[in-house]
Amino acid sequence: MTERVMRSWEWARPVRPVRREVLSAVPELEEGRPPLLFVPGFGHGAWAYAENWLGHVAARGFSAHAVSLRGHGGSDPAPEATLRAYAHDVVQVAAGLPRRAVLVGHGAGALVVAHAMARYPARAAVLVAPVLGGWATFGTAVRRNPLGTLPAVFGAGLRLNRKQLFSGELPDADARRHAARLGRAARRAQWQLLTGADPEPAVGEPPVLVLGSPDDRVVPASALTQAARRYGSAPLLFPGMGHDMMLDARWREPIDAILDWLVKDPSRDDRG
Repeated sequence: MTERVMRSWEWARPVRPVRREVLSAVPELEEGRPPLLFVPGFGHGAWAYAENWLGHVAARGFSAHAVSLRGHGGSDPAPEATLRAYAHDVVQVAAGLPRRAVLVGHGAGALVVAHAMARYPARAAVLVAPVLGGWATFGTAVRRNPLGTLPAVFGAGLRLNRKQLFSGELPDADARRHAARLGRAARRAQWQLLTGADPEPAVGEPPVLVLGSPDDRVVPASALTQAARRYGSAPLLFPGMGHDMMLDARWREPIDAILDWLVKDPSRDDRG
């Protein structure tokens, strides 16, 4: 029996269309592999993946695309955006790709991916250093970063510092350059991240990989374990790395692990 999910509010109040920035890198030889769609965390744009991961993914034979959520990067401004609008951005971009995509979300972008999977039949999903929201996330954020978290409750932007985002291996010049590009998410989306309900179940139960670092100063190791258990697995850990794994000094290790998993995972469907 097929369960039908009715979302009458989406018909009554459709998401406002925007122009979205999408950065891409494609392999020289098309081998029919599923495309990867990368979703940045709050404050980050598609640039965060274009720095290292997009070209590396294409060099390994996969098409790679990164979207800037509305209000981020080069996408249209959206000061009143919600998690629902961010998930809509992901679904719309994924639906425009020639094959069913693998959705890869980082930080709060992992929560956006989890919401998008309830509306899009993803080939697979990868949650990188996932911030999956709720009061537990809020409590952890306040304990670890009170000066950067509490102002967000009153409408200011979430603020993360260099030690939270990157390991000591990343040169200071690179850390400052990346940090200077950070923006902010919409106030409503930030509040929903801190207090929101769990996403709806994914369409088609795609395989999900969770990875992160036990030394992440944003997402504790216990949260990685909890996120992986939600999808029936254990987290893949990379000690010594910071929260922004795609920009950190050892950025090749997690993306190679992701691509190896996609190639070898026995539950991956080779159709469409």
